[in-house]
Amino acid sequence: MSRLATRFGQLKSQQRKALVSYVMAGDPHPQVTVPLLHQMVEAGVDVIELGLPFSDPMADGPVIALAAERALAGGTNTLDALNMVKEFRQKDQETPVVLMGYLNPVEVIGYEKFVAYANECGVDGILLVDLPPEEAQALDDVLKKYEMDQIFLLAPTSTDERIRHVVKQASGFIYYVSLKGVTGAATLDVSEAAARIQKIKAETDIPVGVGFGISDAASAKAMGGVADAVIVGSAFVKQFASLAPEQAVVETVNKVKELRAALDELV
Repeated sequence: MSRLATRFGQLKSQQRKALVSYVMAGDPHPQVTVPLLHQMVEAGVDVIELGLPFSDPMADGPVIALAAERALAGGTNTLDALNMVKEFRQKDQETPVVLMGYLNPVEVIGYEKFVAYANECGVDGILLVDLPPEEAQALDDVLKKYEMDQIFLLAPTSTDERIRHVVKQASGFIYYVSLKGVTGAATLDVSEAAARIQKIKAETDIPVGVGFGISDAASAKAMGGVADAVIVGSAFVKQFASLAPEQAVVETVNKVKELRAALDELV
């Protein structure tokens, strides 16, 4: 059983919701990332989503786009991000790690080489924002070879056909984008998200996580009430835009504790 399946199974048995945290690898410099991941897990993160720095992050709002710029400026590339997972695994063999990024760097490296090394480093799954399920079979074949999960996005605009297509191919969990727009957008409609998530869950037993726009205890608790996981990115990443790295880590860990406490109120 994969680390993702194990973790979601454990949480389900405890009637708890997963907190999935997005961190940009190498932001603001490479030495910050691995210690930050350990501290976030200790504070209550269940699944790590590690961003791969990319120069054209089309699905991301300004907060994460600037994080990618900082990471690239600090010298972090895709292989460096994989090596961060390898270092993380020296102390943590249990927390699932999913890579989130864009197709181009993976294609440049090559599917087989990329997935083989990601597996060696301890990666559990991959989500490529700009790889639609209709074009993902070649990567999926390689991922299955290494027993790694491929995670897909669904959105408020996803058709019934797209939902059926995704639930056939997805594993690990499904990432439901709660808003029309880029990461970091602000207006949540919980009732609409609940209806869409219910529709997805009617088609599959795969856990559904909801992201985009979750930034505080109230929004985490609201979305945690309708999904299996809440996925938080910009609320963590933005700390590094305005604070010294040491203080940004403290604020990020405090934010994890706030969100974890809110989700645990649902038990």
